Amino acid sequence: MDVPLWLWFAVLGVIIAMLAIDLFAHRKAHVIGVREAAVWSIIWVTLGVAFGGYIWAEYGAELGQQYYAGYLIEKSLAVDNVFVWAIIFAFFHVPREYQHRVLFLGVLGALVFRGIFIALGAVLIDQFSWILYLFAAFLLYTGWMMIRKRNEHMDVANSTILKVFRRAIPMTDAYHGQRFLIRKAGVIVATPLLAVLVLVEVTDIIFAIDSIPAIFGITSEPFIVFTANAFAILGLRAMYFLLADLMHRFVYLKLGLAFVLIWVGIKMLLLDVYKIPTSVSLAVVALIITVSIVASLRATRGQSRHEIVVENAPPFRVATAEEMAEAEPVWRRPSRDDQDAEIERSSRGRS
Repeated sequence: MDVPLWLWFAVLGVIIAMLAIDLFAHRKAHVIGVREAAVWSIIWVTLGVAFGGYIWAEYGAELGQQYYAGYLIEKSLAVDNVFVWAIIFAFFHVPREYQHRVLFLGVLGALVFRGIFIALGAVLIDQFSWILYLFAAFLLYTGWMMIRKRNEHMDVANSTILKVFRRAIPMTDAYHGQRFLIRKAGVIVATPLLAVLVLVEVTDIIFAIDSIPAIFGITSEPFIVFTANAFAILGLRAMYFLLADLMHRFVYLKLGLAFVLIWVGIKMLLLDVYKIPTSVSLAVVALIITVSIVASLRATRGQSRHEIVVENAPPFRVATAEEMAEAEPVWRRPSRDDQDAEIERSSRGRS
């Protein structure tokens, strides 16, 4: 696939422009409702599907099908990521009006990290073609583990990531607007929103370890791998606000995602024996996802939307007006009084 440099820059330009539009539209903290989330979801899906149409028209049906298969896999796996976000937000009691900013930065980080992983994966495959068999074995193992643990959810309280974060960075239990850091008595401390952002970023990196090998099982073209990932990820924020309160209804989706990973792993293992047509792969992935969603909705029909509740979650709260007023600017140099106060606190602590 011969992709001119201008097309790479054009795609990056579209992504940056859409992110800027999204950020401008949500520049003020507010609760994003189902209707707004649905409108944005339609915009992002339309953009992703339209780009696939361009690939199909410009580079042919085979590469167009590879894009759509990769896009569908990434979009489907992203739903599981959305549900993990919902658990994280529920554990930290993140106010809904603050959630978009965390997800915006989380998706921005995801684009960067996945770009790095895709570049690394492309280099490894080019230099060591046999590594595809390692990817296949990994996907089969991951799919099997997803089947075994399909009813388990992330345990945020016992997360190693959160434990390391709390040991490394002092954290307040109160949200101070959309700020990630505040200064209290001359000391910079994190708000719960920073812990949430770190968990969102790290969990996405973990999910990328599954999704990147999966799409390389569909296509070896870095341009298609990157664009399918990018356009699938761009709609994650809207998808979260649309589906988070329906998590309890997708009871068979994780099972479906496991079978998708297993199918792609089998396809990769058979590369030197029989090359399964991309059209067949696309049809199988679409069928698995459709069946898992339809079966889930039928099994849970009659159940309404409701927020996720995490038991034994810490009592995170919103800072009072007095606490907001007392919070000092983070990026200022501490005064002489602040330094003297810190020395006095340290002296008391040693004694």
